[in-house]
Amino acid sequence: MPGIYATPEFFILAVMTTPARPPRPVRTVSVVRTERLSPAMVRVVLGGDVLAELPDLTLTDHYVKLKFGDVTRTYTVRWFDREAREIAIDFVIHGDEGLAGPWAAGAQPGDEISFVGPGGGWAPRADADIHLLVGDESALPAVAAALDALPVGARAEVFLEVGSAADQQHLRLTDATQVHWIRRDEHGMGYGEALTYAVQTATLPTGDIEAFVHGNADMIKPLRHHLFNEMGVPREHVSISGYWRTGLNEDGWQSSKHEFVAQMEAEQDGL
Repeated sequence: MPGIYATPEFFILAVMTTPARPPRPVRTVSVVRTERLSPAMVRVVLGGDVLAELPDLTLTDHYVKLKFGDVTRTYTVRWFDREAREIAIDFVIHGDEGLAGPWAAGAQPGDEISFVGPGGGWAPRADADIHLLVGDESALPAVAAALDALPVGARAEVFLEVGSAADQQHLRLTDATQVHWIRRDEHGMGYGEALTYAVQTATLPTGDIEAFVHGNADMIKPLRHHLFNEMGVPREHVSISGYWRTGLNEDGWQSSKHEFVAQMEAEQDGL
């Protein structure tokens, strides 16, 4: 944007320009194998020598943007094995609905797909007293990756919402891990509603809490209020965001997310 700089003799009008960010590389990988984790989730392991170009994935919410023609869909990296040149992505399956789910359900070894990334910005702090990990199916891969990364003995309170008991997954647990599975078929409630209630009414240990809360955007608003305004968790110790929103595809949610967040912050931060 233009800027005016004063000197003893005159004013100089300068145009400040920001160097264009170079385009992020698009990498193409192939399906190595698939694994049905539950009725609602499929893991696709992708491989290729191009994966050696990736940085060390030390964060547990790393994501990539998969390309389906001219459309992209964002997915969390469940794990990355540099030596084997493999990366795992877990997909939620809703029958024939959407782009990514049907592709993953029918993926065969040798099928190719391209992606951009990784991105991401969160990993659990080893020195937190309590790790509060909350999410629905869309956040389950990131929560599972966080549990994998926690040091032995780290205390974790985990709240995960799935459709039914058949959708629960094996997680890395220790004696200091407490997992609360919230099953929608037992409550007859919408996405995120029973999960929100479970977190709001839970008796959590006291101490330095670090929270990771992701999933349906409709649960983010009440849980953000609960964490910041009722529990007083420092904002720098919380990662909270909506991965999706009921009734919207990813394009629709991303185009409206900024307005959603701005309205939520305006309502809550003045309290």
